[in-house]
Amino acid sequence: QVQLQESAPGLVKPSETLSLTCSVSVDSITADYSYWGWIRQPPGKGLEWMGAIAFSGTTYYSPSLKSRTSISRDTSKNQFTLQLSSVTPEDTSVYYCVAMQSNLNPLGYWDQWGQGTQVTVSS
Repeated sequence: QVQLQESAPGLVKPSETLSLTCSVSVDSITADYSYWGWIRQPPGKGLEWMGAIAFSGTTYYSPSLKSRTSISRDTSKNQFTLQLSSVTPEDTSVYYCVAMQSNLNPLGYWDQWGQGTQVTVSS
């Protein structure tokens, strides 16, 4: 069972860049077939997939967020990071880091979740 832990500032001002980090309890986030992603849930709304990074380092982004989103990783720390630029109050959400193995499940079947972290965008 993979353990994922998000870390992020709880409060961000509009127009700033939000940075979230996910720490993963595995030997390596470059292990074959592993995918690491971000999903958010605004208050009163459904889940929104934001993007992911594969074991190969290839990144994938939601078309609606692609212009503002960047995902990177630090393999030495087994961490991956999401940066969301030019945030607005509409980016207020609970943010989850997620994981899956493509040799076990179809792509997009995120079966490992962090606890989530609340981020509020407000001046």
